[in-house]
Amino acid sequence: MGIVKISDQMHENLRLASTALSRSINSQAEHWMRVGMLAEMYPDLDHREICQMLVRAELAGGLDVALAANGGLDQPAATGRRTGKQH
Repeated sequence: MGIVKISDQMHENLRLASTALSRSINSQAEHWMRVGMLAEMYPDLDHREICQMLVRAELAGGLDVALAANGGLDQPAATGRRTGKQH
């Protein structure tokens, strides 16, 4: 795990969103990073489709960046559930 430095304003945005959505600040930041990463990889998808993709990835064992980069999130994962996940 690493440390990411963000502006005070972004931290406040994270704090507000995490409280409103009943997530920890870290979980909210990770959610926004996942959605943003997938939006960049799949610019033709809207937010609803990206969220559906994240649910399918979670059911298949979790988000695999290499698999996402190769367009493989619509296929079942070949490996088991990832470990060390924080929410």
